Amino acid sequence: MTHQRYKGFNTLEIDGSEVIRDLPGTNVLFVSNHQTYFADVVAMFHVFNASISGRTDSIKNVGYLWKPKLNIYYVAAAETMKKSLLTKILAYVGSISIERTWRAEGKDVNRQVKMSDISNIGKALNDGWVITFPQGTTTPWKPLRKGTAHIIKRYKPIVVPVVIDGFRRSFDKKGLHVKKKGILQSMVIKEPLNIDYENDSVESIIEKLEYAIEQHPSFLKVIPQEELLAYEEANKQRKWRKKA
Repeated sequence: MTHQRYKGFNTLEIDGSEVIRDLPGTNVLFVSNHQTYFADVVAMFHVFNASISGRTDSIKNVGYLWKPKLNIYYVAAAETMKKSLLTKILAYVGSISIERTWRAEGKDVNRQVKMSDISNIGKALNDGWVITFPQGTTTPWKPLRKGTAHIIKRYKPIVVPVVIDGFRRSFDKKGLHVKKKGILQSMVIKEPLNIDYENDSVESIIEKLEYAIEQHPSFLKVIPQEELLAYEEANKQRKWRKKA
């Protein structure tokens, strides 16, 4: 049902998928920037399974889904996964639902981290692969949440950065509807990060992640001004629609 979103209506350009085939079956954490609620994760399911089946930088021929890797999980906000029947189904398929400590129902909050959430991510890593979006939002260039670094230091997973682009232009914010056709989407899978789990500080790991997924503030200096203006205009439109 979703294959045509990346190999029909739009084109998904993949780079680095050979990295996937060299990974162990468990304790792998994929960290990525975030552009839509669900289209990003679904694309990764396609790319990861296609690579495991022997394809290189391609999701051609959907036959790779006849024997998918089932122990792939993704971290998602609990409130998002309870909003509709579809999101509940997606949660059942493989989400690790967590309570966000900084945001709830569109408002800023300040809550304690639930240790059960951390423990569930650990269980998922012990069982397979986990995808996480450490910014916790689809808005670009936001600070990364330190919880991701704490998880890395505690469970010592192999950390694989993923950088995506084009999804924001292709889909609506939820990633359920195709907004525009003919868009070139891209996904770059990078080599695992070199992390000293014992000696690297939380701040050091966060900085490594920011550079790896190309969300460090320094990247703003090399982004064309017209692209920044387009993002600002899109944000204004979203605010206007909420008020209306």
